[in-house]
Order: sequence, then C-alpha cells, then structure tokens
Amino acid sequence: MNLARLCRQLVTALSLVVAGSAPAQTPPDPARPVQIGDRFYCQDRHLGTWFYCERPRVEESDTAAAPVPPAQTAAEKLDAITAELRELKARAILEPTPDNVTAYIRFQRAQLDRASLFGDVWQRALWQTPELDYTLQRPVGTVAKQQWSDARKVERDQALGRLGARYGLFYFFAQSCGACRVMSPIVKAVADTHHLTVRAISTDGGPSETFPRYTVETNQRARMGLTAKVTPAVVLFDSATQTAIPIGYGIIAADELMERIFLLTQRKAGSDY
Repeated sequence: MNLARLCRQLVTALSLVVAGSAPAQTPPDPARPVQIGDRFYCQDRHLGTWFYCERPRVEESDTAAAPVPPAQTAAEKLDAITAELRELKARAILEPTPDNVTAYIRFQRAQLDRASLFGDVWQRALWQTPELDYTLQRPVGTVAKQQWSDARKVERDQALGRLGARYGLFYFFAQSCGACRVMSPIVKAVADTHHLTVRAISTDGGPSETFPRYTVETNQRARMGLTAKVTPAVVLFDSATQTAIPIGYGIIAADELMERIFLLTQRKAGSDY
C-alpha cells in the first residue's frame, strides 16, 4: 500500500511539472495576420504570406480614396468662357499691353468662330426640319414674301367684306384736331370699301367736312368703358356681344387700319406669329 501511494504521488508531481513547463496561452494579436492552413506547417512555424499561410493584405490606393470631381455641365462651361472673356477684356482695357490686347483678341475671335458655327448649324437644321422653320409661316425672302402678302390681302378683303353684318365703327374726332382732318378721309374710305357703318362723334361739338352727319359726344366713351380721351380714335363695336374694341389712336394708314381690324376680328392673339 505504501508502494501504491508513493506511485500516485509521483504521477501527481510529474503532472504538475509538465503543466508548469507548458507555454502560457496568449491572446491573439489583432495586428498580427491570422495564420491559416496546417497548424504544424503554418501556425507553429509562422511561415507568412509567401508560403500561403497568411491572407494577403489589401492596401487601399491613394487614387481610389481621392473623390472624383463631378463632370462640368455645359452651362457651367459656357459661364466659364463668358467669365474668361470678361476678364481678358477688363485686363486689356486696364493694362493695354500688347500681350493683354492680343490675348483678348485671340479669345474673342475663337468665340466668334464658335458663334458662327452655331449659326451655320442652326440654319442647316431649319432647312432639314420644316416644322421648325418660321419663314414657312411668315416668309422673309422677296418672292415668297410677295406671294404671302398677296394671299393675305385677298383673305383680309374677303373677311372685312363680311364684317358689316356684325360690326360697326365709332370714330371720335374734334374740329380743332389737325390729325383728325387727315384721319377722317381714311376712315371713310375704308368704311365705304368694306361696307362698314361709321358713327362719327365730335368730342368738342364742332363739325367735320368728311362726316357731315355727326353726333356730339355725350359720355359715349365712358359708357363703352374707354378711358383714353385721345382724338382721333377708331373703335370697332361688336353688336353680337355689345363690346367695344379700340382699333387705334392718332393717324393710321388705310392699309394698317384694315390689317388691325382683320387681326382683332379674325385672328387669336399669338396665332399669327
């Protein structure tokens, strides 16, 4: 029994010696790369990356970290060109050295070339896109403009010839008005040509050589809602709606007077432009 107890004590002592001589377990260093692969081949011997025991470190490049500047818009580029042109001009004026003046002229010439190119492409685009070409509606060429004017005159005369059934003219004049002596025959000629009834109203009570059958004004303009007291004045009256439509004040040529009557009665605002 003493021999058995002695053996047990010897085993216990050897276990304590082995435990004391074993290396202590240290926590893993987070800064140190993690070893992968076989324990004996990699972890115990720490062979590193080139023996495929550590994962390669991915280093961030400086170019990837740098922010990418946003692309400049066309409007910003145009603003920059305008600003540079103004700066070069100001510098050439304030410091008119040959270099400054030459730099401004060169830059300005480059922008003129750019504008000329834009105008050329604009014109070519209109030639090839008829729905965008305004000259097809209002020609500017001599031959086309004459044809358009002739067709417009025929349309206008036909329309004015039908206005007498619905519209009439109020003509406000004054005996002391020199412009009225010029305007009165024009109003009468237009009215006679297109069979429009004219009611001449004297604002000062004086007679008119052109309109012997006139009426002295008794607040007619105020009842029509007209506030202007200018003479001569031509007003178109719509009997269907009982509304007054001022045509114009002062001396107006016969052709212009007919054109205004045509536009105000036959065209909506903006449709002819």
